[in-house]
Amino acid sequence: MEKNTQAELKAHLIETEPEFRRLADEHAALKAQLEAIESKDRVSLDDEVEESRLKKLKLRLKDQMGEFLARHATHQVA
Repeated sequence: MEKNTQAELKAHLIETEPEFRRLADEHAALKAQLEAIESKDRVSLDDEVEESRLKKLKLRLKDQMGEFLARHATHQVA
């Protein structure tokens, strides 16, 4: 049940909060870049370094989105 509520809140924030939408768009773009690297038959050392960099950026965005969700979930409950 809580997962639906969080998914609904995320969808609402994407629609209504430009900053959250920007974070979500950047997160999705990084995910696509990672998938492109991971789908290669051969991964070079440069690819591995880039993959590590992208994963760190994606995790930072996920954390920022989580903080945003927590702030707004608190406001909805109150």
